[in-house]
Amino acid sequence: MNKNLLLSICLILVVTFGFAQTKEELEAQKAEKQAQADKFKAEADALQAQIDALPGWKVGAFGTIGGSLSNFNNWYAQGAPNNQSGTIGITTNAFANLIKEKFFWRNSLNTNFNWTKLDNKDIDTDSDKFEPTTDVFNINSLYGRKLSEKWAVSGMLEYRTTVLNNFNDPGYLDLGIGFTWTPITDMVVVIHPANYNFVFSSGDTVFDSSMGAKIVADYTRQIGKVNFKTNFSTFQSYEDSNLSNWTWINSFAYTLWKGIGVGFDFGLRSNRQEAANFQGTSLEDADNKIQSYYTVGLSYNFSN
Repeated sequence: MNKNLLLSICLILVVTFGFAQTKEELEAQKAEKQAQADKFKAEADALQAQIDALPGWKVGAFGTIGGSLSNFNNWYAQGAPNNQSGTIGITTNAFANLIKEKFFWRNSLNTNFNWTKLDNKDIDTDSDKFEPTTDVFNINSLYGRKLSEKWAVSGMLEYRTTVLNNFNDPGYLDLGIGFTWTPITDMVVVIHPANYNFVFSSGDTVFDSSMGAKIVADYTRQIGKVNFKTNFSTFQSYEDSNLSNWTWINSFAYTLWKGIGVGFDFGLRSNRQEAANFQGTSLEDADNKIQSYYTVGLSYNFSN
């Protein structure tokens, strides 16, 4: 009996020691492989940075899709027990840039469209369709001749409007010349003191075109699985400060699997002409509150 017990204890110790040794060996192998993977990733990132620095066309796009749908029947705890509701939101950020030794041509597109539905099935006076609620369309084209590594003489066209409702009513077209500063890679600052802001609208409205200065700051970057873009655009009128406006748009996307991930977009805007037109009052009497929107949902990186 004692011999059997002693043999059993020895066998358990041998198995335990062998397992522990194997686990330590596997962990050591894993650490070695991880170090090699980190080294190769750093080398690949360095090569990609060299590729990105080469002259030629660079294109990319990412966007966010957010939405929800719901249907209630006889849900008496709420004011409308029988209803259908839903939201659908789509944003797009795309760019196509041509970078040469002596000049550049940068083009970008930003859109944000959102539809909302709230149908109370017990009444006939509301809509049972998805109605547009967010409507943003912005396209920008910038051409520059390089004076140095960081400065260039440039000309820019920027057009902003709505598409789903009141296309080009209002619509804004900026045409200007000046200088472009690129302090770091992927960051572009446009300074155009000679810019004309064309404003298109129908009927007798408060909208008016004017001469002024245009400033745009854009930073678009992809770091690993993260895509982000921030763009600030402002027009400062020389004729009347009430004709000035600014817009700040931000987009973030994190890729989880094969280009699919999660995204978040938000925007801010100040435009007294739009506020006065909506409120039916003069520019001086308009309550120019900050406009804003945001969209959260699935994202897709079209560059993958």
